[in-house]
Amino acid sequence: MGNILGGLKPTALWNNFESICGIPHPSKKEQKITEFVVAWAKERNLETIIDEVGNVIIRKPATPGMENRKGIVLQGHLDMVPQKNNDTPHNFDTDPILPWIDGEWVKAKGTTLGADNGIGVAAAMAVLESKDLTHGLIEALFTIDEETGMTGAFGLKSGVLKGDILMNLDSEDEGELYVGCAGGTNANVKFTYTEESVPADSVAFQLTVKGLKGGHSGVDIALERGNSNKILNRILWYSCKNFDLRLSSIDGGSLRNAIPRESTAVITLPKSNADAFKKFVSEFTAIVIKEYKGVETDLTVELVSCDAPAFLIDKKTGCDLLNAIYATPNGVMRDSQDMIGLVETSTNLAIVKSQNKTITVQCLLRSSVDSAKEDLENMFVAVYTLAGAEIVLDGQYPGWKPNMDSAILKEMLAAYEKQFGTKPKIAAIHAGLECGLLGGVYPNWDMISFGPTIRFPHSPDEKVNVASVEKFWDFLVQTLKNAPVK
Repeated sequence: MGNILGGLKPTALWNNFESICGIPHPSKKEQKITEFVVAWAKERNLETIIDEVGNVIIRKPATPGMENRKGIVLQGHLDMVPQKNNDTPHNFDTDPILPWIDGEWVKAKGTTLGADNGIGVAAAMAVLESKDLTHGLIEALFTIDEETGMTGAFGLKSGVLKGDILMNLDSEDEGELYVGCAGGTNANVKFTYTEESVPADSVAFQLTVKGLKGGHSGVDIALERGNSNKILNRILWYSCKNFDLRLSSIDGGSLRNAIPRESTAVITLPKSNADAFKKFVSEFTAIVIKEYKGVETDLTVELVSCDAPAFLIDKKTGCDLLNAIYATPNGVMRDSQDMIGLVETSTNLAIVKSQNKTITVQCLLRSSVDSAKEDLENMFVAVYTLAGAEIVLDGQYPGWKPNMDSAILKEMLAAYEKQFGTKPKIAAIHAGLECGLLGGVYPNWDMISFGPTIRFPHSPDEKVNVASVEKFWDFLVQTLKNAPVK
């Protein structure tokens, strides 16, 4: 603990974060981090609860003289998004994250850092273990599986927590107070195919689109980065029609809430079309690199000859898939009419994968407007019904509607300006914070979200700004001290 980050301020927060980095905690595999946090709390004689779904709740009494203040729930999630560079030999189930200091930033070596939401968890732990902070009743709510299903938030029961104010520590721009977020829906598509023999006189290739930046499918969607599934499909679709391309397998993207960075397909085509196909791929590569100039500086399209595959996906299913992927909405659909610079509605074509006579397509649909999200859902149902696929919409979670009369918002606005001499920005985020779900279980809660500056979450480029962490901590400490009276 503290071997790499121990010299940074605040010491307790960074030490906790480095400890978290040392424990594998990808989504849906939080057992080790849960055991660590529970043992950590019990060592400090803090009341600790593990609820039915696996969330950890830790309670610390008010400091003397602060018993009349509203109780505060400090909330974060225990899981992290597991993404790595192709040349990084990392196993997220067993290996620690390796943080390092790069000037003003803390990064990880070839993987996601887990500052989303490890910094928030580490800050709450620093409050819980402190001996000299002033605060009312503190409850830490550490949820599980936020990144892939919000399982912890969905499973939270009423009546367990006593606090009045929820402080979500999972936003990513210091100096901004978040008062709203988008809702979301998972679109799950399944094509079923039969296996066909490879025609005689065919040649086989492995086609790969890689080198894209990826990123958070909500926070980074407005950056107009490339989607490897969509780019690969452009080549496949055109070549299917013009070079009699046949699809054997396809594998693109890995997480629903991450913009896909790499996609690959094994294909065949008549030997007589091979030269024309190679020429087209070369020309298309130049075109797509030009399209993403200044955005995707490392984008590459790789075409490699390979052995003939054991089978091909039947021609009709392959064509239906490529048509459907081409028609699938992807990216920003509409900007907010209420808040300048905020995306209202978007979709991420996250995963396309063939395996065992099934092709799965997974997308994440987001919107802060319920009717717009419903319209987007209907688009997906229409596209994939026409393509003859099965589609199931699930995992729906609500958005969080801003409350501009919030008592904690008014208190924090005044406190920030007094402490730092500037006014914080009031904002909403185009991502699925757990506040919408948690507020449904505890409708009495006054809610707000804030955090340090984190860039490129959900990608190996993730980094957290060192100075912003200290500022975030100082503001949190001051806010706890000045919590509203009951």
